[in-house]
Amino acid sequence: MVPTPSRPRAAVAAGLCLSALLTGTATVHAQDIAVVPVAQQPAAEITKIEPAKEMIPKPLEPAPVPVQPLVEASPAKPQEAPRKSREPAPLVYAKVSTDPVPTFSSQTFLNTLRAAERYAAFVEAGGWEKVPDTLISLKPGERHPAIPALRHHLTLEGDLPADAPPSDRLDPPLVAAISAFQGRHGLPDSGILGRLTINALNVPAETRQKQLAASASRLMGVKFAFGERYVAVNIPSATVEAIENGQVVRRYVAVVGSHDKATPTIETRITDINFNPTWTVPVSVVKNEIIPQMRKNPGYLAKNRIRILGPGGTEVDPTKIDWASEKAANYTLRQDSGLDNSLGQVRIDMPNRFAVYMHDTPAKSLFARSVRFHSHGCVRVGQVKELVGWLLQGVEGPNGPGSTWGAMEIESGIADGERRDIKLPKPIPVAFVYLTGYAGPDGRAQFRDDIYGLDSPKPENAKPENAKPVSTSASKPAPAAQAAPKPAPAASAAPKSADPTTTGSLSPRSPAPRTLPPATAAERRNSEAAPLVR
Repeated sequence: MVPTPSRPRAAVAAGLCLSALLTGTATVHAQDIAVVPVAQQPAAEITKIEPAKEMIPKPLEPAPVPVQPLVEASPAKPQEAPRKSREPAPLVYAKVSTDPVPTFSSQTFLNTLRAAERYAAFVEAGGWEKVPDTLISLKPGERHPAIPALRHHLTLEGDLPADAPPSDRLDPPLVAAISAFQGRHGLPDSGILGRLTINALNVPAETRQKQLAASASRLMGVKFAFGERYVAVNIPSATVEAIENGQVVRRYVAVVGSHDKATPTIETRITDINFNPTWTVPVSVVKNEIIPQMRKNPGYLAKNRIRILGPGGTEVDPTKIDWASEKAANYTLRQDSGLDNSLGQVRIDMPNRFAVYMHDTPAKSLFARSVRFHSHGCVRVGQVKELVGWLLQGVEGPNGPGSTWGAMEIESGIADGERRDIKLPKPIPVAFVYLTGYAGPDGRAQFRDDIYGLDSPKPENAKPENAKPVSTSASKPAPAAQAAPKPAPAASAAPKSADPTTTGSLSPRSPAPRTLPPATAAERRNSEAAPLVR
C-alpha cells in the first residue's frame, strides 16, 4: 500500500482507516501520518506529494485507536485558508493643528477686522501674481523663474520674513514659509508645492479680504460667555476645540453638515452627557429611506435593530404595517443603543432651537478625510470619549464622592449597554461658528473653504440651483457638496425655553434662519444619518 504521487497522504490515510474498520485487520495511528499544514508550506510546494515511509498496515492491536481521533488527524477534505483576523483596523484621524491659540475667542472679532483692513490694502496695491502649475513638485534646491513671485506673495502674508534674501531657488527658508502657508489654510504642512497648495496660493487677494470681512460681520455683536472653559466648533474647519484659560488644550477632527444640510451657528451650553443613546428616526428619513427599504427587504428594521412604537410607546409588529403606503411615518421609529447606533456610544447634549448636538458615530472612517462635510447638521467628533473626559472633569464619578470620570470609568459606564445620562453641575459654554477667514493675536490670517457659500450672499431672487459653494483653498468639495447649497441657518433670537442660557445670533448679518415648525425642529434633534440609511 505504498501511495503513488497522485494520491495525497490524507486521502491514503482515510482509505486505510475505512479499510481497517471494514476488515478489522489494520489500524492506522495518528503518529504514522505526516501532515504538513498549508500555512507552513511554500506556495509553490502545496501540491507537491512525497511518498510516505511508513504506510504498511500493522497487526491488529488489543486496544485499537478510537475512530474519532483518526478522522480528525487525517481530514480528507482540502485544508482551508487561514481565517482573517476579526480585530478592527486601527482608527486614522486627519491631522489637525497643534496651535494653542483658539479659533474663536473674545479677541477674534477685532483681530479678524484688522486683518480684513490689511488685506484691503493688498487689494488696492494689486494683490499678488498667480503662480504656474509648473511649480508643482518642485524639489528643494531647484530653481524656477516663478519663485520670486511666490516669495513676494508669502512675504505679504507674513509667512516669509521680509528680510529673507531674494532668490529663484526653493531654499530652506522658502520651504519653511510654504509649510507655514499650508498650516494657515488647513493643509498638510509638508512644505511641498502640490496641486492643493498651488490652488490656495492662486486665490485672489480680493477673495481673501471678503472672507475676512464676512467672518468679522458674522461675529459682530457676539454675546458668547467664553468663561475659563468652553468648546468652539468652527464649521468650515470641521474641528472641535476644548479651550481652557485661553488656550486650546484639545483639538479634534469633526464631521459637520453637508452644504445642503448645513450645521447651524449657535451659542449655548453643554448640559448633559448621554452614554448608549438611542436614535429616533426623523420622519423625513422614514419616508425617503426606511419605507423604500422595507418594501424591498422586510427584515430591514430587525437587522438594524429599529423598533416601531405606537401611542404610549407600545411596540408595533412591522408585519402589521402597510409598507406600500406611507403610514409608517405616523409611528415613532427608534434604533436601539449599541455600537452600530447612528449616534455611536456617546451624545453630548446642548439645548438650542435647532436641536443639534455633538456625538460619536459608527462611521469613523470619515475622520481620516481632509474634507469632512457629510452629516445631517449635527457634529460628529473624533475621539469623542476623550472630549467627554475633559467635559466631565470635576464631576463626581460613578463610585461616589471622591471618584472621577477617567478613561476606565467612561468605558465601563458604556460597556454595560444601559442608557445613562450624566448632568454637568456647571454647564460648559459651546459655540458653533462659521469662520472662513479669521486672525489670531499675531495678525496672521487663517482661511478655510466657504463650503456653504455664505461669504458672497446671492440676491433674493437668485435661483438656488445656480448657487455653488465657493472653493477658497485647496480642498475639493465632497461629493455631497455638489448639489445646490442652502444657507446655513444662524441661531437668531432663541425661543423661550427652560434654559435661559441659550443665546441669540452670532451676527445680526447672518443669513435668516430656516423656519422650522415644532415637529420639524424635534426631528432635527435626531436627524443624523447612520450607515444604515446613508
